[in-house]
Order: sequence, then C-alpha cells, then structure tokens
Amino acid sequence: MNETYRALAEFAQTWGLLYFVGIFLCVLAYALSPRRGKQFEDAARMPLRED
Repeated sequence: MNETYRALAEFAQTWGLLYFVGIFLCVLAYALSPRRGKQFEDAARMPLRED
C-alpha cells in the first residue's frame, strides 16, 4: 500500500503540475491574444453603457 501510494502521489505531482502549467499557458495566450482585444474592450465598457 505504501509503495502504491508513493507511485500515485509522484504521478499526480508530476503530471498534475504539467497539466496546470499547460492550462495556465493556454489561458494566458487567450487573454493576451491581439485578436481578442476588441472583444475584451467591449466587455470592459459594458457596465458604462446606457441601455
């Protein structure tokens, strides 16, 4: 049991870290993409609109 736990913990630590770093980089690329600038600008001004 102890050896199984260590193997699973090592697997989760290694691949979990890589998974979350990958997700972070995808979100960062999405947020900083020049193609999304207009969309984010419109969203930022939405509370100021008078409908």
